[in-house]
Amino acid sequence: MDFCKEFDYKDMLKTLDELSLYSDAVRISYIGNSIMSRPIPLITLGDKGAQKSVLYVSTHHAAENVCTSAILAFIEEYSEAYKKGGKVFGIDINSLYKMRKIFIIPMLNPDGVEYRLNGIGEDNPIKDRVIAYNGGSNDFSEWNANARGVDLNHNYDAYFEEYKEVEKREGISAGRSKYSGENPESEPECASLVNFIKYNDDIDGIITLHTQGEEIYYKSMGHEPQRSEHIAKIISRMTGYCLSEAEGTASYGGLTDWFIKEFDKPSFTIECGKGKNPLPSSQILNIYSSLREILFTFPILF
Repeated sequence: MDFCKEFDYKDMLKTLDELSLYSDAVRISYIGNSIMSRPIPLITLGDKGAQKSVLYVSTHHAAENVCTSAILAFIEEYSEAYKKGGKVFGIDINSLYKMRKIFIIPMLNPDGVEYRLNGIGEDNPIKDRVIAYNGGSNDFSEWNANARGVDLNHNYDAYFEEYKEVEKREGISAGRSKYSGENPESEPECASLVNFIKYNDDIDGIITLHTQGEEIYYKSMGHEPQRSEHIAKIISRMTGYCLSEAEGTASYGGLTDWFIKEFDKPSFTIECGKGKNPLPSSQILNIYSSLREILFTFPILF
């Protein structure tokens, strides 16, 4: 399959269906629906009886959907190795399947991706409001938020009230990016993911894929769970990305912040690629090449 392209929601679903038909290692379910009623797929790689699991989440932000392409490439490579009884980076995939579950959200923000790639439809019930959020423009090529102008990676219940003060100072409101919403987990995309994580309390670690900067964040307000730094250094070595600490608006309300605050377990935000978002599809191959080893290795670090 060709993964060196941007996937809209329809193409992603078609690809996931093809992968699940190709290999029974790929199981598809759904964590809930987006604002525009698009089901949000959850891919499970791993035996139902596996005692430990990890979670990979891609495309909180509409302008970062090259991460969806990279994670789909990973699912294909995993399913191919599983079907053929092969190894990747010395890891026997059939054994990995039995021992660890890998949960994957390939596209948390399907509505935002549709806005950016295909524009806002005439039948959208909040069309006029969203165009106003977009500065009065019908050009959504740099749209980052969900269907109603909320930045999903500021919508989690982690230092939410503190970020509201930042919004007031900086004049941030509903729009392309950075607006946190009216309340924590007010957006169904985040609320569905939070409920899924709370229900699956065997999740030991999370990787969230973003762009850009080739950086790894593993602390929240200076706090890091036990073994986080050790794992972060492994991620850095395998990807070639540097370790960093979030500053400014990036310090509040993200999935990594929430998971660390709620469970005190390791969580890592990986900023892939370099340049200005949205990154061109020509970077997808390099991004996946950087991520491959850690995506296969991360589950066995716990």
